[in-house]
Amino acid sequence: MSVTKTALKAAKAALDRQNYDEAIDQAKKVLAVDPNNYHAKVFLGLALDKQNFNDDSERAYQSASKSKPNDALAWQGLITLYEKQTQMKLDEYHEAAIHLAEIYMEGDDKTRCQSVIDRYTEFAKKYGSRQQYKHSLETLLPTCTIFEYLEGRIPNPAYSFIRIADITEADEKEKINKEIGERRTRLGAKIDQVIMDVKREIMQASDLERLYSEVIDWTDDDETRRLYEEKLLQHVYDTLVISETSKKIERLERVQNLSQGLVILKHPFALAWKITLEWKDVNELGNLDGGLLAEYIVHFLDDGLSKVLRGYLDSEISPFPNANATTEGSQENKDDTPMSSEDRLILMTEGLSESSTSILSHRVMGEYFLYLGEHGSAVEVSRQAKILLQKESNVSGLGLSNSADAIDIALATALVHYKAPRHHPEARQLFDNVLLHKPTHTAALIGVGLILEEQEDYLGAVDFLEQALKRTPDPKIRAEVAWCKALVGNYDASFCELEACLSEMQGSDSRMKTLRSQTLHRIGVCLWEKDTSKAARKNRNGAYAWFLLSLQTDMNNARAYTSLGVYYADYGKDGNRARKCFQKAFELSASEVGAAKRLARSFASSGEWDLVEAVAQRVIESGRVSSIHRVDEIDSGLRKKGISWPFAALGVVQLNQQDYIKSVISFQSALRSSPQDYHSWVGLGESYQNSGRYIAATRALEQAQKFASGTENGDVGDKWFCNYMLANVKRELGEFENAVAGYREVLLARPKEFGVSIALLQTLIESSWQSIELGFFGRSATLAIEAVDVASNISEFRNDAFDLWKAIGDACSIFSCVQADAENLPYQKIRALLDNGVELEEYEILSDVDGIGKDVLQTLSTAADQASALQFSIQAAILANKRSLRVCANDFHARAIAWYNLGWTEYRAHCYNVKNVSSTSKKRPLGFLKASVQCFKRAIELEAGNAEFWNSLGIVTTTLNPKVSQHSFVRSLHLNDRSARTWTNLGTLYLIQSDFQLANEAFTRAQSTDPDYAQAWVGQGILAAQLGETGEAYTLLTHAFDTAVSSSMIVKKQYALSAFDHLLCSSSSLNTINILQPSLALSQLRSQQPVDFAFQHLLSLFAERTHDFSSAVQTLRKICCELETEYEASESTTVLLRFSQAKSELSRVELAEQNFASAAENAEIALDLSAGDEGQSGAHRKLRLSAHMTAGLAYYYQGSMDLAINMFRNALEETQGDPDIICLLAQVLWAKGGDRERAVAREQLLDCVSKFPDHFDTIALLGALTLLEADLDMIEAISIGLHKFQARDNLTLQQQRHITQLLAAIATLQPRKEGEESSKLSAATTAVMLAPSQPQGWTQLAEIGNEIHPAEMAILTTAKAVPPGGSLGAEDLCKAYAGTNRLGDAQRAIMMAPWISEGWNSFS
Repeated sequence: MSVTKTALKAAKAALDRQNYDEAIDQAKKVLAVDPNNYHAKVFLGLALDKQNFNDDSERAYQSASKSKPNDALAWQGLITLYEKQTQMKLDEYHEAAIHLAEIYMEGDDKTRCQSVIDRYTEFAKKYGSRQQYKHSLETLLPTCTIFEYLEGRIPNPAYSFIRIADITEADEKEKINKEIGERRTRLGAKIDQVIMDVKREIMQASDLERLYSEVIDWTDDDETRRLYEEKLLQHVYDTLVISETSKKIERLERVQNLSQGLVILKHPFALAWKITLEWKDVNELGNLDGGLLAEYIVHFLDDGLSKVLRGYLDSEISPFPNANATTEGSQENKDDTPMSSEDRLILMTEGLSESSTSILSHRVMGEYFLYLGEHGSAVEVSRQAKILLQKESNVSGLGLSNSADAIDIALATALVHYKAPRHHPEARQLFDNVLLHKPTHTAALIGVGLILEEQEDYLGAVDFLEQALKRTPDPKIRAEVAWCKALVGNYDASFCELEACLSEMQGSDSRMKTLRSQTLHRIGVCLWEKDTSKAARKNRNGAYAWFLLSLQTDMNNARAYTSLGVYYADYGKDGNRARKCFQKAFELSASEVGAAKRLARSFASSGEWDLVEAVAQRVIESGRVSSIHRVDEIDSGLRKKGISWPFAALGVVQLNQQDYIKSVISFQSALRSSPQDYHSWVGLGESYQNSGRYIAATRALEQAQKFASGTENGDVGDKWFCNYMLANVKRELGEFENAVAGYREVLLARPKEFGVSIALLQTLIESSWQSIELGFFGRSATLAIEAVDVASNISEFRNDAFDLWKAIGDACSIFSCVQADAENLPYQKIRALLDNGVELEEYEILSDVDGIGKDVLQTLSTAADQASALQFSIQAAILANKRSLRVCANDFHARAIAWYNLGWTEYRAHCYNVKNVSSTSKKRPLGFLKASVQCFKRAIELEAGNAEFWNSLGIVTTTLNPKVSQHSFVRSLHLNDRSARTWTNLGTLYLIQSDFQLANEAFTRAQSTDPDYAQAWVGQGILAAQLGETGEAYTLLTHAFDTAVSSSMIVKKQYALSAFDHLLCSSSSLNTINILQPSLALSQLRSQQPVDFAFQHLLSLFAERTHDFSSAVQTLRKICCELETEYEASESTTVLLRFSQAKSELSRVELAEQNFASAAENAEIALDLSAGDEGQSGAHRKLRLSAHMTAGLAYYYQGSMDLAINMFRNALEETQGDPDIICLLAQVLWAKGGDRERAVAREQLLDCVSKFPDHFDTIALLGALTLLEADLDMIEAISIGLHKFQARDNLTLQQQRHITQLLAAIATLQPRKEGEESSKLSAATTAVMLAPSQPQGWTQLAEIGNEIHPAEMAILTTAKAVPPGGSLGAEDLCKAYAGTNRLGDAQRAIMMAPWISEGWNSFS
């Protein structure tokens, strides 16, 4: 024991000396002896603390405190140690402070006890976090063990709760923001849902509601209590908002109790008041607490809801007469001046905009708007109230069924009157929904009754109205019941009941005046309909007097004005008063459709279309025409039928304004109301037509035709216009035949209808031009003749129309494009048209330039038989276009078009070299061209912005002045740079000027602008030909021909020339398509320009190659006749040479036609005519060679061998030993049959072989002659030569076949040695080996043996060698099929060539 004390004293002394190591050693000595020694543990803890061994020191102190829990020394040491470590040991500090304070409390030392707590809380506030400080404040709360002991010495718990609540608020706000920030970045996260989920998780676990309640319970300050009551309500309400539906009910009562408490205390917290007011589920606003409304206004004077309630309580419909006085009495500055209705409405509207989320504001405003008759505003406000009510119900969980019904009733009531009857289905559904659970609801019953009345179900309306009348003695309902009886025709009973209702309608308020005025008007209507005689209606003491009395009662009764207007218009014969009445009625109410219709008719008759549009638009916007009903003029309830006139009138106005899209919509709307309205169908068809929707226009007009007989007058006048419009649509669609038929049908009923006649004339002209483009030239001429007939009929009653003379000019010009039918031109009719009502001076326009004037007109009839039809047609076209200039003198645009048309006619006359038969001057070769230039210049002066005018000027000045031409084209492109025609014309100008690069660029630009414009490809093809690229030229011109219309002659000419050149230069066999297409083009060209003999000559060459010999003979004979006539007139050597050429070719074709005598004769003529020309040109030599050969062959086939031999010898002399001529001569000599002739033939061939060893025909012919003579010595040499030719690659199929046949024939003559295979078989196998893809070897092999394989190979190779793959014909393919000796192949052989025997032999 002594040792322990000594050690403790030593430890204490060491501590005093600050010798902490020694103190530690001494303390440990004591503990070694006495492990539970309290002081040793305290000394050890203190020494370790001083040495900064904090953990060891804490263990020592804790061990000491466990030894003596009620001793303060160890706890003091722990607190000192914890304070040393600041925030690191604040949680342990909390426990130590509580224990130390309890020790002092047990020792009744309040000072030290308070000091410990104060020191701890201050330390936690200074060094701890918010949570640690919050934890330290719990020591000051009633839940702490020392609270009662220190009560009065520590702060009021309310203060601590406030600080804890503040800390909790900050923590929760920070946590919410952090969680939202983290979760919003997740995939598929929606920000609204994230916010709701985070708030729900945190707020439902929040302790703020308890803390706010504790503050309220402990605080002594009323302001603090009210503040935290507000916070508590707001927190509970926010929690309610974010809670799940299942948990809302338990919180709902809490929110209501809190808000009700604040309202009872009259505390001005807006949320509490609004919850109390907004959540009141009442059927009517009168069931609310008027005093509560007044107090709300006092507390929240500037609030939006307060402004609405102030106006409502001050209004005539307020059910709280004393509430407003209470409100005014509570204000400091009372204003005795009553609020005007305007100021009230402004105040309430302003309040509604400020309280956009208030259900009560919208509900109040809905009822007030209904009272004012502002049904549109009432609908808008009530719809918004429904939305707000639904949102509030979702938020709070309240049913609010009564409020929902009240809002539905207000909305439905407004819908009954707003743009009636458009919204009646919706209103009826709302009323029915209310009546399902409230079957006696008065307002719903009245609403259904009014809807049924509008729907003409008057008995049903009476039933519902009488049910409502049982619940309320409202005179308005009684009047409606009486009026329904009038609507079913019971005017006497209705009259009596309405008169009885007047006694109940006493009062000075505006609503009663309006009701009384309406009743008076309805009494007048009953009298008006009761006696419909003219005398009764004209009686001013009858219905008229009641209408006036109605207006005297209420000057704003629109229907009374309408009724008076009908009276003045139909019976009073005072149009001015009637119009004023209708205007006043329509100004007061857009629903007065009868008055509006009368006004629209009046405005339309005076041409005031702007006013018609305004009237129709206002009626449409009113909603009265949105359904299938129409309102009659006296009252909107009587005899309703479908209407369409407002939409139709609006459509007509929009048609006049060329706003076709809107007019289509208007007419469609009209037809929805009146599907059988004829005029609306016609208007719809016209709108579709003008907007380019022709198919839809056709359907609309065809539908109109069905209802044409149902028009009000039923006259043909309506039907003819529909037919006329339908014909116009057919014309736009290009269905000219149907359009012409339609116009003619109209003219049968209205023969003098100028517009229809002109449309028919223009359609015939357009159809004629289209026929030219399609290649139907005969039909085009026929249509042009019909157009002249129609023009003659028109001129009988009107001959001063521009379109008439333009069409006549076009009809005459058509014959210049189909010259083959120009002889059918109706000369006398055209002459009569030009003479009809004309001053001859009209034709003198530009007569000094083009020579076409009145003198030409006088000679047309006498010279018509002498002049060509082409000349007559163009001269007549020029005169007609000059006439059109006179008749459009006052039309600026038409004059420009007339000059343009005349310019093209003058240019056409120049192109066709038309001569003026009345003039012998030779100085007019450019007269028509110069006249054309002047015409286009004048057109440009009138309309300089027309790109086509500039383009035309560029065309006609191409040869006169290239610079002006280029400027014109550039100007045209400046106005319209997407014109492929202008780019092509510019390229042509550059091509003429030999600027090939610019020409190529211009043609390329034209092709890119319009790839289907054929002339651009023609220009490119001509350019390629100029550059020597004939293949490219042929390809381009072929493409141009494929894409061109049939009216383009330049395309046909250039294509035919290029195709013929390609045929001459092509080394491949002739392709049928390559010949037929150019032939077709030239055939069409002959119909357009029969006098162009050069291309007719070319046509004969193509016909010869297609074996159409009769057509070629006919064409060449015509050419010979024309050339002979021309030569007799001119005696030109050029014409003579052309004649000789034509005769030579005619003889050749006649030879092919086996007309040998005529062929020989024409060949002799060609030789005689060309004999005097010693020129050495290639064409001349070919001409004479062809004539000699033709004559020789003709004589040969006639049996005149001597003459044939002479011809061939002459040909041989002129060709200086041509091998082909030698072959022909040898054949003729051999055919003559004499030994001498045959010897000469053999010598000629041998000599030719020596001179021309590579000439195949010579050696083949020599081989054939040798075989005929069976000259074995010569055969061997011939065989060697044929084998050499057989190995060549440049032989044709015919040559290869000839070699194979000759070698096979030679093989039969040569003796076969024993053991050798047949020479014929060897020759065939050799041919197959040398050319396995050619048919001749396989054919020969199939003929030798009986195997099927060679025959099948012969079929395959022959099928590949026929066109377009080769030059073999149908006969060759027939023989190949016949070689198999199979029934199916024999049938195919017959099908291929039924005119040869091989197929039939194989089949048999």
